[in-house]
Amino acid sequence: MKVTILAALMLMAAYFLVLYGAVGLIQDKRIFSSAPKENLDAIPDRKERFRGAHIVGWAIEGIAVLLFLGAAVLAAWDGIRNGFGYFRFFARYLVMLYCMELYDILFFDWFLLCHSNFFPHFYPELKGVVGPHMFGYNKKEHALHVPLYHPLCAAIAGVCMIF
Repeated sequence: MKVTILAALMLMAAYFLVLYGAVGLIQDKRIFSSAPKENLDAIPDRKERFRGAHIVGWAIEGIAVLLFLGAAVLAAWDGIRNGFGYFRFFARYLVMLYCMELYDILFFDWFLLCHSNFFPHFYPELKGVVGPHMFGYNKKEHALHVPLYHPLCAAIAGVCMIF
């Protein structure tokens, strides 16, 4: 259970780094496909915030990818070491992905988007656009993730059983 929690926390950290690198440093609207349309319309096209910002942002994105992979490998390695069967692997990865989904809903959507100054800090044009009324704008995406996680976790558990 400790490794599952640690891996879930690694996923959450990686997910935040993806957001921070994209929103804070790369600032390319093409990356923000999941953002609310009102936000995208209010955000102007920008050049770099400072010289090298894109490089730093992409480096952060690379670290995030490594954290995602590290969480998956840690969970698999520990399960193999402890003799997990298929259903324990399946449950471990399902818990990890559900934790990441809850983190997305509660931290990204409810806190960062609706109740903090995170996005307006990087895009002052969003003052007055973001707020509590935005909560739930992507509920269809979240509802779609839930059934997709089951076959994904089943496939990952199957791969883990090979080793």
